[in-house]
Amino acid sequence: MVARDADPTLRALLGRRELRMRLAGEEKDLPPGALDRPTRWVHSSDLDDPTPFLADDLVLLTTGTQFPTGSSYPFDTYVRRLVDRGVAALGFGTEVARDGIPAGLAVACRRANLPLFEVPYDTPFIAVARANAEAVAAQAYARRSWALSAQRAIALAALRPDGLDATIAELAKQLDTWVGMYDAAGELVREHPAGTLTSEASSVLRIEVDAVLRRGARAGSSLRSDTDAFTLQTLGRGGSLRGVLAIAASELDQAGRDVVTAVIAMAGLALEQHQRLSRARTALRSGMVRSLLTGDPALARQISRDVWGPLPAAPIVAAVTDAAGPRTHALIDVLELRADERHGALLYGTLDDDVVIVVPASAAATLEELPTRFAVRVGVSEPVGYAEAGRALAQARAARDRAAGPGLSHFAEVQNRGILSALTSADAATVASGYLAPLRAHDRETGGRLEDTLRAWLEADGSNERAATALGVHRHTVRTRLAAAEKVLGTDLGSFAARAELWTAFHLGG
Repeated sequence: MVARDADPTLRALLGRRELRMRLAGEEKDLPPGALDRPTRWVHSSDLDDPTPFLADDLVLLTTGTQFPTGSSYPFDTYVRRLVDRGVAALGFGTEVARDGIPAGLAVACRRANLPLFEVPYDTPFIAVARANAEAVAAQAYARRSWALSAQRAIALAALRPDGLDATIAELAKQLDTWVGMYDAAGELVREHPAGTLTSEASSVLRIEVDAVLRRGARAGSSLRSDTDAFTLQTLGRGGSLRGVLAIAASELDQAGRDVVTAVIAMAGLALEQHQRLSRARTALRSGMVRSLLTGDPALARQISRDVWGPLPAAPIVAAVTDAAGPRTHALIDVLELRADERHGALLYGTLDDDVVIVVPASAAATLEELPTRFAVRVGVSEPVGYAEAGRALAQARAARDRAAGPGLSHFAEVQNRGILSALTSADAATVASGYLAPLRAHDRETGGRLEDTLRAWLEADGSNERAATALGVHRHTVRTRLAAAEKVLGTDLGSFAARAELWTAFHLGG
């Protein structure tokens, strides 16, 4: 980038020898950097309060006609107004209305840390304004020239074998700062210069990148901490982000933004091409998963060995999650990354509306990353051999469907909850309530206790005596109530099937 000392500043303006201007007082008495503040414009005014007509980072010139002689003028108030408005410096034209700079003005500027300089009589204010305007124009030209040169260098970098990495490296070189690219899964996949981020900055940046990707909208944002500042730009289309470009800079000027925009366009194109390749790989992996479900892994084993490496070692577990979520493409990117890292120790594919993952049973803990990062339900099967891959898939789906919320749900846990726990759908509960409705209507209308009696009787394994003891009634009362319940329900409770259906209805119908 263009060096900072080429910017229009008060130091550069005072350095113009033809203007013969000089600083009032010593630079050491000013705050650090006071003379290096950018000066966007030079304006002249002898108004007592010119602030309504001023802008930030402006150098104000005055001849002092607003300062009456022979009386005490509130210089502190005048100077404070200028500082509050964002004026960068004050220039006083001597020998026009006053001989030299008024002492009160010099004292007020010193108190307010506002740079004050003298403009000699034979230096027109217009010459000072023109000199600063020329510096502004020269800087703008230099920035445009730099932007064009940087874009050419980046375009050439994009033609190299690893065009995307070369593009990121060239951007870092042109901006003279750290640049990193995160993929759709939030992983830092490229950075230049490598290894220069602190662990604290890396952690803060990763959290912000994840938040940007979760929002899913195209956007630019800034991130600031106590020690670091970053500019973030999303890559890809809204709703289908392909990653985030991070630059270690608090903000960029227009020329810098133009260069970054060019990189985003090139990176977006490269990532779209990568996405097409990724879809092809996913399709191949999905075919391998389908092959495994036939119970004969020979074809999948041969393809995996030729392309990626051996299949996950048996015994394996199958995992299933939904493939219709808003961040499915990011989830697929993570799985592709993990599959590449593990050289065949992870297999995934899409099947109908599911993403199916196969890993060695010994590595099942690696699946915990998915619900943590993507807030999805992941069902996990019991360990099986490849011949039972179909059964493992069914178990994983059952575990996923029975999960209460995002997280891992293991089939072994679902199985321990019993068969009836798998029937608690809305339809099953509705049917059960309908089955019990006549019984409950009878009790409401007559004040009877048929439902309580049936529950106690079933819990007593069909023993009239034990049910009577639990209810505090005679066993003949229990027998009478059972007969009445059979008539109300239209069933014979002497059969095991009728008892099982009634017991199930009580569990599902509340």
